[in-house]
Amino acid sequence: MTGWEIHPWMVRWNGLAVDQLRRTESVFALSNGHIGLRGTLDEGEPRGLPGTYLNGFYEEHALPYGESGYGYPEAGQTVVNVTDGKVIRLLVEDEPLDMRYGRAHAHQRELDFRTGTLRRCTEWESPTGRRVTVRTERLVSLTQRAVAAIHYEVVPDEDLQLVVQSDLLANEPVENEGDDPRVAAALNEPLVPEFAHAQDHRAVLAHHARNSGLRMAAAMDHELEVEDGVRTEIRAEGDLARFTAAVDVPAGGKLRLVKYLGYGWSAQRSIPALRAQVEAALAGARQTGWDGLLAEQRRFLDDFWEAADIELHGDDELQQALRFALFHIMQAAVRGETRAIPGKGLTGPGYDGHAFWDTEMFVLPVLAYTVPEAARDALRWRHSTLPKARERAEVLGQRGAAFPWRSISGAECSAYWPASTAAFHVNGDVSHAVTQYVNATGDHAFERECGGEILVETARLWMSLGHHDQHGGFRIDGVTGPDEYSAVVDNNIYTNLIAQENLRGAAAACERHPDVAARLDVTAEEVRSWRKAADGMLIPFDDLLGVHQQAEGFTSHAEWDFEGTDPDEYPLLLNRPYFDLYRKQVVKQADLVLAMHVRGDAFTPEQKARNFAYYEPRTVRDSSLSAGTQAVLAAEVGALRLAYDYLAEAAFTDLHDLHRNVHNGLHMASLAGAWVGLVAGFGGMRDHDGELSFAPRLPPGLTRMAFRMAWRGTRFAVEVEGGSATYRIVTGDVLRARHHGEPIVVEPGHPVTMSTPDPPEPPELSQPAHRAPVRRVPPVR
Repeated sequence: MTGWEIHPWMVRWNGLAVDQLRRTESVFALSNGHIGLRGTLDEGEPRGLPGTYLNGFYEEHALPYGESGYGYPEAGQTVVNVTDGKVIRLLVEDEPLDMRYGRAHAHQRELDFRTGTLRRCTEWESPTGRRVTVRTERLVSLTQRAVAAIHYEVVPDEDLQLVVQSDLLANEPVENEGDDPRVAAALNEPLVPEFAHAQDHRAVLAHHARNSGLRMAAAMDHELEVEDGVRTEIRAEGDLARFTAAVDVPAGGKLRLVKYLGYGWSAQRSIPALRAQVEAALAGARQTGWDGLLAEQRRFLDDFWEAADIELHGDDELQQALRFALFHIMQAAVRGETRAIPGKGLTGPGYDGHAFWDTEMFVLPVLAYTVPEAARDALRWRHSTLPKARERAEVLGQRGAAFPWRSISGAECSAYWPASTAAFHVNGDVSHAVTQYVNATGDHAFERECGGEILVETARLWMSLGHHDQHGGFRIDGVTGPDEYSAVVDNNIYTNLIAQENLRGAAAACERHPDVAARLDVTAEEVRSWRKAADGMLIPFDDLLGVHQQAEGFTSHAEWDFEGTDPDEYPLLLNRPYFDLYRKQVVKQADLVLAMHVRGDAFTPEQKARNFAYYEPRTVRDSSLSAGTQAVLAAEVGALRLAYDYLAEAAFTDLHDLHRNVHNGLHMASLAGAWVGLVAGFGGMRDHDGELSFAPRLPPGLTRMAFRMAWRGTRFAVEVEGGSATYRIVTGDVLRARHHGEPIVVEPGHPVTMSTPDPPEPPELSQPAHRAPVRRVPPVR
């Protein structure tokens, strides 16, 4: 039997299932935000999609255009599969361990959320009848940024000669699934060798990317433990370094190997400097030792789960999925340190390794309330790209800064301008994340050093992009909102509301920090202009229907024929022309609904219910970003059953491979959307203007739920069961918040329990034909 086992603190797969390798390699990926290792088998084959990634290390290629146009981005960027250090081959009496041959009496792999390691246990019989048990454990260090390590152990059933080959391998052949020959060419042996050295048990390889010129180095070192004599050799040349050990192991004896890996890259430092960096990383890892690395990993994760854990009673599979989501979000960011958080993290090459606005609007809220240092570092990356954002705004004829829709380095990499260049909401998303982080942490030093400049430059963009019309309103025309089935529209409500918050936030930051305002040449008149624009922001509303318009005129568009759309035609962007999508009332992903979440202070409860009821039957969820947000609003308007179904969809997007593309990596925003769906949905958590509030209600099917968060240095838990919610300090000082609108003060050692009112009566809701979420029925164990 193969498939995922349900367990509260791990994901486990029994059996091999060669046809599922790409999927399991993504799920079993390990990362720390700097290094990413896909969960390929130790021996390297069979394999689905090999992958070792360094955050920010990319290759360049020309962007394809049938017809060129002014302002089109010229260069694309694609993540590179760098030197693979995971490979450890085993030969049993000259027969290579290969899961496709011989017989596997048992084979199990498990990713443990508490230890932060990937474990494997295989009982294998060779074609000639020799049996061995192989146990391995792999980690990417959450404390030593440049380090990964593998513990490899072989126990034979009889006296056997064993040979292990431990490799560093560059330029592995990788199948490119895209149809752009430029990308395929860029990824065909992208690494040019510059240095190779081997001595004793250690080897170093250094390369540079052929087009981008970025330099990287990878190093390995080994500790070998056997009961009798061993013969070893090591060599390094070009794209391969190999350590070989041959040993005779008696029955019941053991071969134990620990492989330490060090990785580094730079756009500026020399190859000798990179070699020194990775060798220093190895020295630190050897000093710590395997047991020390395991202990550091466990301590780090114990601290993380104290701040971030979610507990569910009544749905064990969803419990597993939510911890899986939190674990991978943490992995994607915790040691990124001024690098982006890609849409797939470092779990695969999907989206070419690009970061999107998903980071700020979905991933950073999770981090800001659980691992705020990681949120701060991701925002520091955005700040470091401001020069490129200013250049992009200038090319587009605008003032301020225009952040890219998709990028690795900070330069725009999308060749489709209606969904990219016109998606100016990205700038408001970044500013929203800055404000949210400062509110959650009180980190005004960050605001003074980085955040204030982001707020100011994005505010200047809105003033350049928008204008005051003759009716006194402030308009932002010709933009694309989150919903990519509506492009180049006037007054997208999400964009306008996020811009309004941006303008007010910039004004407030300049008033808090006059030194920042002076440094950026912000005048009192400019601040007044920001406030005037924010106060006059046009918010489209259809008086006849009594609902807000996703964008001006949206509710006047023709309706999409959902009944006449075959279920196999989804996602629509792959089967219907964009021009038809753009002129119909069909929504790819939550847009106005997302605005009602993050700018819920701009809507009344009645407006939220009417709006949600109007847009729900028009939203097809062709994006993995949508379900988590729909869960939040469904819960707020009282549709708790529907909210639970959407929460499950977000949580199982990757574990159940709902979009059939997990082979290219996990969906970080959807994983984050699961957290948002529970904490902001059933927890009712909101943070408007720096005031924290909750409106918890227990979803159907659960007897209890609890989640943990951090707020301005205080860690606390919210525990919901029956008709009550209890707020408890875990560590830190007093917490001041609101519970269903009522102020509460929670002191250490004095939990506060409040009753939870019944949910409001939900409006009548429906979904497009064939697009309703799957009804969540927890499996019986």
